[in-house]
Amino acid sequence: MSLTVRELLEDKGLKMQENHLRILKDRWEGLQVLKGDLDTIQVDDADIGLRNIPGGDHIE
Repeated sequence: MSLTVRELLEDKGLKMQENHLRILKDRWEGLQVLKGDLDTIQVDDADIGLRNIPGGDHIE
């Protein structure tokens, strides 16, 4: 059994307005859709590295 957004927040002692709960629920569901099947993805295929080179934006 999974807990609702309301139950999770109430367990933490937070009281939310009903319209805010609806917004949080919609955003959470949207994030779950975007997350998709990340559990089955090959990490090596999706792993990227970023480098910061100070002042390097002019280097081609």
